Amino acid sequence: MRHISGTDGSRYLRAAATVGPVTTPTPDARTGPVLDGRSTRWEAHRATRRRELVTATLRAIRRHGATVGMDDIAAVAGTSKTVFYRHFTDRAGLYRAVAEAVDLRLRDRVSQVASQPRGGRDVLRAAVDTYLQLVEEDPEVYRFIVAAPLVPAQERQAEDPVADATGAMSARMADLLSAQVVAAGREPDQAAVWALAVVGMVRSVADHWLRTGASASGTERDALVSDVTDLLWHGLAPTLG
Repeated sequence: MRHISGTDGSRYLRAAATVGPVTTPTPDARTGPVLDGRSTRWEAHRATRRRELVTATLRAIRRHGATVGMDDIAAVAGTSKTVFYRHFTDRAGLYRAVAEAVDLRLRDRVSQVASQPRGGRDVLRAAVDTYLQLVEEDPEVYRFIVAAPLVPAQERQAEDPVADATGAMSARMADLLSAQVVAAGREPDQAAVWALAVVGMVRSVADHWLRTGASASGTERDALVSDVTDLLWHGLAPTLG
């Protein structure tokens, strides 16, 4: 080991004092951590790929029906089941992603209804029609959402993805109707109960209509919307009272 003389040692200490302690750079608290450009690009790629896989799943549902399996879904997507599991973890994860896409579509339609000036009855009719339109246009996708045959029982133990998905769809409709009831002077709590009751009835009617063949049953959507709207608007009192 080289010996440092007294003179050299003094110069070394003075130089060290001039340089100061070595510090590790830390992120600016105001701006947060610096993002790696590669990480940002990868996340964007993953989001795009997930959307592509969800779109492919919807095509598979329409082609093969609501009971479509992962093999057919992967075939339509032109990839393997492993790729799906890499992006969605399991079948419940894929189901949730598809349900979110359908909910977004319903949300857009509800927003369109809410943005147009209408009277109370017209809003009610538009809400009923919006739900039944989804059933008529995409019956297999609707069945897939409300029954989720893709998701096995063991993947529903911690939380039920079907309840989450159908609950979100119902909430869209209930929020629209509840706002109208509050505007008419009812208390928010009462409005929420009424809105949920309306949505429950519309869903039951939609499920029955779909089971009997929807428009092929002989009942057109427009006629069904009118019947349901009349009942909701007038109630049973004029008939039974």
